[in-house]
Order: sequence, then C-alpha cells, then structure tokens
Amino acid sequence: MAISNLPAAETPLLDDTVDGCLDYKGRLVRRSNSGGWRSASFIIAVEITERFAYYGISSNLISYLTGPLAESTAAAAAQVNAWSGAASLLPLLGAFIADSFLGRFRTIILASLLYILGLGLLTLSAALPSVSNSGGQNADYVKLSSAPQYQMILFFSSLYLVAFAQGGHKPCVQAFGADQFDPQDPKECKAKSSFFNWWYFGMCSGTLITLWILNYIQDNMSWVLGFGIPCIVMAVGLVIFVLGTTTYRFSVKGDQESPFVRIGRVFLLAVRNRKTPSSAIAAEEEAQGTLPTESSKQFKFLNKALLAPGGSKESGKVCSIREVEEAKAVIRLAPIWVTCLSYAIVFAQSSTFFTKQGATMDRSVTAGFEIPPATLQSFISLSIVLFMPIYDRIFVPLARALTGKPAGITMLQRIGIGLLLSLTSMVLAALVEIQRLKIAQEYGLVDKPNVTVPMSVWWLVPQYVLFGLSDVFTMVGLQEFFYDQVPNELRSIGLALYLSIFGVGSFLSSFLVSAIDNATGGDGRDSWFANNLNRAHLDYFYWLLAALSAVGLALYLYSTKYYIYSRRGM
Repeated sequence: MAISNLPAAETPLLDDTVDGCLDYKGRLVRRSNSGGWRSASFIIAVEITERFAYYGISSNLISYLTGPLAESTAAAAAQVNAWSGAASLLPLLGAFIADSFLGRFRTIILASLLYILGLGLLTLSAALPSVSNSGGQNADYVKLSSAPQYQMILFFSSLYLVAFAQGGHKPCVQAFGADQFDPQDPKECKAKSSFFNWWYFGMCSGTLITLWILNYIQDNMSWVLGFGIPCIVMAVGLVIFVLGTTTYRFSVKGDQESPFVRIGRVFLLAVRNRKTPSSAIAAEEEAQGTLPTESSKQFKFLNKALLAPGGSKESGKVCSIREVEEAKAVIRLAPIWVTCLSYAIVFAQSSTFFTKQGATMDRSVTAGFEIPPATLQSFISLSIVLFMPIYDRIFVPLARALTGKPAGITMLQRIGIGLLLSLTSMVLAALVEIQRLKIAQEYGLVDKPNVTVPMSVWWLVPQYVLFGLSDVFTMVGLQEFFYDQVPNELRSIGLALYLSIFGVGSFLSSFLVSAIDNATGGDGRDSWFANNLNRAHLDYFYWLLAALSAVGLALYLYSTKYYIYSRRGM
C-alpha cells in the first residue's frame, strides 16, 4: 500500500455527476450497495481498538492520580477533567488539518502512530521505580513530588500526547466511516443512519472490555501492564485499518477552494457591507433567480455577502447563495452546541466522582473478590450495547411507521430525550449519595474513611444505566447531527465540534470543582469534595448539576423551535 498514491485530500463522498466512487489509488470504480458496510466494518473495528486504548487510560486515571501519584480527590478530578477537555477540544485541530491539508486517511495513519508512541511512553513512565514499586490500589504510595522531575515530565507529556493523537484520530475515523455510504443511493443513505447506531455499539463494546479486564489488571496487578496492553491493542488497530485500504472509498478535493476560506469570506463581506440597504440585497437575490425561503430569511445579515463592498458586483469578490447558506448552516449549530454543555458537564462525572463513590462502598461479588470501582462504568457501556439493537431494530421502525421519517424521530428530538434522561440520572445520583451518607453516619463511619460503608455498590447501577440510555439518544444524536448539518467539506470539523462540547464541558466541570472546593473548604471546614467522602457533600454537587441540566434542557427546547434543518435530512 503506497500512501503517496492517495488523493491529496478527501472530501465527503463523491461528486453528484460521477456514477461511481474512487478507490485508494484514485481510480473510478462502480458503487455497490454492500460496499458501504464492507469498508465501514474495518473502520468500526479500528474504533473498537481506539476506544479500548483511550478508556484504558481515562476510565481509571483518577485512581492512578489518587493512588500511585497521591493526588487529592478534588485535584485529581480537576486534572482528569482538564485532560479530558483537552482530548475533546483537540479534534478541532485534527479535523482542520484533515479537511484542509492531509485528508482523513493520512490523518488517521499519522494520529495512530502518535497514539502508539504516547501509550508507549506512558507505559515507560509507569515502569520507573518510584511508581512501579508502589504496586496496586491498596499499597502505600510514593508521592510524585518525590520522584525525579524527568519522571513527572514524562508522565504528563505522554498523557497529553495521547490526547493530541486522539484529537486527530477521533473525528476523522468516524467521518471517514460515514463517507463509505453513498448519499445518492437510497439503500446506502438509509444504511448510513444505522451506521451511527452500530458505530456507537462497537465503540461501547471496546469500552466494556476495557472496564471489565483492564481496570482489574491496573488495580490488582500492574499499572505497567495496564498501560502497555492499550499500546499493543492500538498497534493492532492500525494494522486492521491498513488492511482495509483497498475497500475504502475516497473522493478528490482537486482545485476546490478551502471551505474555511469560503465561509470566512461570507462573514467578512457581510461585515463590510453592514451599511448596505436591504433593497440592494433583495435585488441581487432576484438577479440570481432565487426565491425567498425560510432558510434565506434566517440570519439575513449574511445575505449582504452577496454584494462586493460598496454595493458593486466585482468579479471574484462576492459570495454565491450556496456559500451564504453554508455559512448559515454553521452558525445555526451554535445554540445547540451551547445548550448541550450542561449534558457534557454531567457526562464528566461518571469517570471521577462516581468512581470515588463506588470505592467507599461494599464492592464484594464473591468471597475474596471485589469489583474495581472504575469497572462500574461498564454498566454505561452495557446498557448501550443492550439497548442500541432495541433502538435500531424495534424503536426506529415503530417510530418510522408513526412519523414517516427515515430515522423514526428527528435528530433534535433524539438529543432532547437524552438530555431529559441525563437530568434524571443526576437526581437519582443525589438521592443515592444522601442514602450513603446516612448509612455512614448510622454506623459511626463519618471519621473512618478507610472503612467500607455497608451499602452495596449496586445502588449506583441505576444512575450508570440512565447515563447509558441518555448516551444512546444524545451522544449518537449529536454525532449524526453535527455530521449531517455542516457543509460537505467540513464533516470532520462537524464531528470535532460535537466532541468540543465535551471538551468545554470537561473544562467547565474542572472549573466548577475547583471553585466549589475553594468556596466550601478552608477554615477547618470540609468542602463538598473532601478526601473523606463521608464528610463531603457530593449530593449537593449532584443537585447543582441537576439544576444546570434543567436550565440547559429548557434552553435547548427553546432553541430547537427556531432551528432549520439543512437539505440533507431531519
């Protein structure tokens, strides 16, 4: 396989005038109804390996920070959120590089190599004596501050290298997978809607394996092995991706102008022409033979980009109706993006405070065996794996019969249902934490944080399950929405924008935790996030998040009333 034979940069699948697709050497081949799933199966397999590697680090990172690295609970939660935020924002950079320069295929290859390097260095940092000798979760840990400075630099550098690599890998793999389905073929167009469901199903399958096996290895055997296995798995994923090269569909960018330049020019000309009278714009629209539509009436200030500065029509310095509509499609996403931030803040808690909660409770399954607290996150993935086929094979056909829509319900309706379930999970989490604190007080364990609270960890399962169900609706809905509603050439950026919701949400969660910890602690008081969770008040924090979720849901419902779908679907 020669990468140099690939087109310079791929844009989403196919020119409407070409009855075929391009293979990995840029040659025209005929379309086939089975081709989409054949090539997408390789890409889904790659996503499974990547999610195994990513969650092999992220799901138990708080245990590593509060264990071998001896961080406080609040500081560790803030660091996990900051790292997760960076990992979710960096896809904006990766998608820009892919859509403007390298193309998705090359970006995936490069990101995978960096991923493997980052995981290898992370394994090396864990193998150094001051950490590797600290053993499992119940050992006496050596603080990182006592380790050589190069060890600290190596750990955090490799950790953020993984985040950087994930930023290039995540948006491109999913967009490249969706591009394997021809939007001009009715059967493949319908299959693409199912692709997003099965994509998430495969992703959660990889996460399940991580949470069931890798977390146990990390907590009870070796962190070196716990970080080394994801490195090996990621290398296998790269091999799988390369093996599928001859089945992939590519399209050629050619000499087309960058979509960033086109959209940027729309905003620039609209600002320059801000004093242009509306009558001049209406005259230009009529001259181009376009009738006013609901879409053209929205964000009408952008229509001023149809004229050159000064109201004249200079060749090469004006925008077309199509370019203006592309810019409007991007700006329409902003209210949905903003109102989903509360969901992202809630999403950040499953790998931090939920895990620390579980560590204080009775986790025994059989005599002598305790479930690792991070493994509880597997109930999120398990509920997704179990419910996703039900959603795709039962819920969607029934809803389709009632509404007549190909996907059963609109993308925005799907997202809204998930937001409601997310809110419910926070209410339930607060109620369970109230019960845990009550039992700790009844048994005189308030000042005995190392003694297990006699309350089964299975009390936490319903809130994890609700998290999973909300993901089926909101997470998958956001993926499809931000892929489908952006201009064709910006689909990697669209998926990066979806991921950036969780990046900003993680940073907001980190800010909230730090601010609340400072405000409620000090002067001999226990903060909401005290290291002794029996004196903390996670329940107050969960109620606060429930209130934020309610506000976010209300604003989201208001925003959807004015959203206009692009021509691609609803």
